[in-house]
Amino acid sequence: MIESNLFQIATEIEWQDLGNGIQRQVFGYDDRIMMVKVKFETGAIGVLHQHPHTQLSYVESGKFETSIGEEKKLLKQGDGFYAPSNIIHGVLCTEAGVLVDVFSPHREDFI
Repeated sequence: MIESNLFQIATEIEWQDLGNGIQRQVFGYDDRIMMVKVKFETGAIGVLHQHPHTQLSYVESGKFETSIGEEKKLLKQGDGFYAPSNIIHGVLCTEAGVLVDVFSPHREDFI
């Protein structure tokens, strides 16, 4: 079984620079679930993509034009979205901020 430490201290977890104004910080996970913080600069694009993982995302800060399938909504702090398995989704950051993403099962490609 793959798993993270029981506690995640933000100041002790390195941010991974993904380029194009996006950084990722991997928090807790095991084989079934994973939480990740993703920091976006204004104008950064989380390109349209799909994956077999179910995803829930919470807007910790900022504003994001969010596309899921054929639908688009502008989400702000306190909002969130659900992306079912294999649905095309992505974001355009219109005001610098952070998304908190939860995946099930965990994203092996992030470890």
